[in-house]
Formats: sequence, structure tokens, C-alpha cells
Amino acid sequence: MQLQQLISLVLILHWMEDADCQHHASKHRQHKRGSPVCPGGCLTCSVYNGCLTCLPKLFIHLERDGMRQIGVCLASCPKGFFGTRSPEKNDCSKCGSECDTCFDKNFCTRCRAGSYLHKGKCQESCPDELVPSDTKRECVPPCPADCDTCLNSETCTRCMPGYYLLHGQCHSVCPEEFEPSEQLMECVPAVHCEVGEWSEWGPCLRIGKPCFREETRIRKVLQNPSPQGKPCPATSEKRECFGKRKRCGKDKGSHKGERKNRNNRKDKASGEGRRERKREREREREMGDREESENRNKTEQRRRRAQSRDPGAV
Repeated sequence: MQLQQLISLVLILHWMEDADCQHHASKHRQHKRGSPVCPGGCLTCSVYNGCLTCLPKLFIHLERDGMRQIGVCLASCPKGFFGTRSPEKNDCSKCGSECDTCFDKNFCTRCRAGSYLHKGKCQESCPDELVPSDTKRECVPPCPADCDTCLNSETCTRCMPGYYLLHGQCHSVCPEEFEPSEQLMECVPAVHCEVGEWSEWGPCLRIGKPCFREETRIRKVLQNPSPQGKPCPATSEKRECFGKRKRCGKDKGSHKGERKNRNNRKDKASGEGRRERKREREREREMGDREESENRNKTEQRRRRAQSRDPGAV
């Protein structure tokens, strides 16, 4: 009996010595590894629970990881939570079940689907003077007439069929300088045609008739107009011109030439006309000779009178 007690005592001592050795070895390994490295923003942390305290101005938020909760430090609380500050720490607290986002426990800023925000509360229906907005999840004033959707009672975001949106208002006919876009259902600015400068005049070319010539100049379209924009003006111009070698025009010389040609054609058809012209030329020659003779006589008379007044002149 005493032998058995002695053996048991020896085994217990041996086990205690072995446990003490394992404890010292564990402490040695922990000292060798050093303290755990904390995530960004943590002031203190734990290997199994993440951040325990945060740096100033940061909020501590507990994230569930299976059965554990791990602390993280954030500049602002995530969706569905709101921040509370205190001298000890800044916490992220969960919003009410009907809130999607909130300012505090009793004031929602956005509701979950199926509820509508009114004065910080999420409600399933809106008061009589307001209508629910599924897009904003709020109780809003009724839209203006001809609006399909709106921001408030004065500003439309989409119009009813047959109306076009411009600056938050719906128009059946777009104002001046605007035109309707069937694709956007909006009034968009009308685009007017723009043209460039005229080119130099081109060469003077004969067109059809022998004595008719013209030259052309053009300009390019820089901006095509929209359906209701101002159309483009003429992009080409023509004007009559005159060639260098052959003079053609409606001046006095050309009229005289035409009359002369007509007379020539008539004279050729009549021998009498030819004889008459011959007589006219002879009369003109005789008149010219007569005038020349008279001029010589007058000159001689003046010379003689000059000599009679001055006998010494030669």
C-alpha cells in the first residue's frame, strides 16, 4: 500500500515538472515572437479579437466572424450603423430595424425598401398631402402636372408622353432656340448651320454661248444644322466675267458694231447700196480737198498781211 502511494507521488511530481517545462517553453516562444502586430488605426489589439481600442477620432466597429467578434477601427461607421462619441471611446451602434441609414437610434436618414421616410421616421404609408417615392424612399409632395417623376412639387425629372423636359419643367412645345429630342424626351439646344469663308473666284470659263463666260467661288459647311436649326446659306456663287482675248459685252461699242454688221448685210444684198457708199466716199474726198485748199489760202493770206505790216520781215 505504501509502495503504491510512493509510486503515485513520483508520477505526480514528474507530471508537474513536465508541465512547468512546457509553460516555460511557451513563454520563451512568445517572448521570441514579440507582441502581436495591430491592424491600422488600432491603439491596442488582441490576436483573437482584433482591435480593442482605437486611435483618437476613429470609431471601433465589431464585425462578426463566425462565433467571434473582431474589432476594426474606422473613420466613419458603415451602412446601417451610426457613430457615438465619448471621452472613453467612439462606438458604432446599429440603426433601428426599419432604417437603412440613420443619424442616431431615433432618426432615420433612409428607409429600407417598402418604407418611406417622413420627419426621420420610416412609415409604410405617407400623410394625405404627400405621395410615396419608391426611388427616394421618402414621402414627397405631388409632382407638377405633366410630370411622370419629380424631385419636388416644382421640379420634374421625367415628363409624361408628349411632353419634353427642360430645366425641370415639362413643355408640349419647346421654347425658341430649342427643339424636341424624341430619344431623350427633352428640349435640347437647336444647332444652326455654320459655313466658312468664301474661296477666291475660279477661272473665267466659257459657258454655252461664245460670248458668255462666268466664274465661280465656293465655301465649306463647318456645322450641319439640326432638324429645327437655321439652314445653310448658299455654298456657291457665280458671276459673269470677260475673257482677255475676245471682248464680249453690252457696251456702246458692241452696239455700234452690231448696227454696222446689220448695215453691211443689207448693203451686200443691194448693189445700189454699194454705189451709194462710193458716191459718199467721193463727196467726202472732195470736201476734204476743198477744206485743205481753203486752209492753204487762209494761211497764205495771213502771211501776206503780216508782211505788209512789217516790210522788213522775210
